[in-house]
Amino acid sequence: MGNSLKSARFLVESRLRDATRGDAKACFDLGIVYSSGAEGIDVDLVEAHKWFNIAAVSGSERAAECRAEIAEDMSAREIIEAQKAARAWLRGVELRAA
Repeated sequence: MGNSLKSARFLVESRLRDATRGDAKACFDLGIVYSSGAEGIDVDLVEAHKWFNIAAVSGSERAAECRAEIAEDMSAREIIEAQKAARAWLRGVELRAA
């Protein structure tokens, strides 16, 4: 159990580093991890929606499709929360780049 948790943390951390550099695939991968509970990460549809949204803004059509699919299982409040989180993350990346 300890090794799988370390592996999951490593995956998320490495994808986050890549996402910070503008890698849409890394954002998509994070959406997959959070939407499916892959790599021992708990399913978190708000977090998944956020990452799919960020990847979609970067031009990923598949991310937009996945975002729409999981939105069907989310409340309006959860979607709003995910959208706010995506905007905040994007603003933070823009500020770090400036």
